[in-house]
Amino acid sequence: MKNELDGKLILSVYEKIIQHGEDHEDGKLYEGICAFSDIDGYTVYLKGSGVLLRFGFHNTYHLDYQHEKNKDDFIKKIQFIANEEH
Repeated sequence: MKNELDGKLILSVYEKIIQHGEDHEDGKLYEGICAFSDIDGYTVYLKGSGVLLRFGFHNTYHLDYQHEKNKDDFIKKIQFIANEEH
């Protein structure tokens, strides 16, 4: 998998969702993306559009998805949130 997202972008989007999102059963929901972390906070998750992104140790991430279109939609949403002004 090519490196489509960098760690700073993922963490920036995670923080925006946590700050501006609404409470959701899994964490915070913003612009169709849900953000949450594991109990110790070492691994953060972004979920939406049929995709689960797991970001953790050594700034590595993994995307779980069924269809390429889901991944493309998810990445577009992540980039949209990253580029929003707050």
